[in-house]
Amino acid sequence: MADVDSSKCLSGLLNGIAQNVYYSNSEITEQLLNQELYPDLSADEFRALHDKMKGLLKSIASADMDHAQLEAFLTAQTKKRGGGGVSAEEAAALSRFWKNQRVRVRESLLAQSRWEPGLKGVCWRVDLQTAASQGEAALSGPVALMELELGRAGQESEFLCLEFDEAKVNQVLKKMSDIQGSIDSIIHRT
Repeated sequence: MADVDSSKCLSGLLNGIAQNVYYSNSEITEQLLNQELYPDLSADEFRALHDKMKGLLKSIASADMDHAQLEAFLTAQTKKRGGGGVSAEEAAALSRFWKNQRVRVRESLLAQSRWEPGLKGVCWRVDLQTAASQGEAALSGPVALMELELGRAGQESEFLCLEFDEAKVNQVLKKMSDIQGSIDSIIHRT
């Protein structure tokens, strides 16, 4: 019976950490988890357990470990000597948690890494002036008009309208080419 209770407490702790760290639930605090799950542990003992589980969970989540990677990681953690390793029970709890929560944690991390507001859509066109009426200046070159739809998830969009002459379009294209070159060089280095 004690093993079942201990396993439930570990699962509760991991879920509580995930609620706070990945799902932005500020109501789940370290103190609440201590009181509800481990009332017999001192604040310092609980903090050590909490920080160890939080660190392991962050390592697993940041690497987005698949099942084989997770098993290898947890096996290495159980073989560590001293206070840095995990027990077989803790490893089993971490494995169960990650199996059930991997997709949700990954989606949360992706959402947290997005810049807001995001670009939802782009519309553009090129206008050419066909003739100048009497008294107007001579014909000008083509003008590119671009409308950007910006927004946050679940909120109404904002629209930004931009107008470019040929020189500005060429500058934008050059900058985009430079950015692509930088991205390509980073990708080829790794």
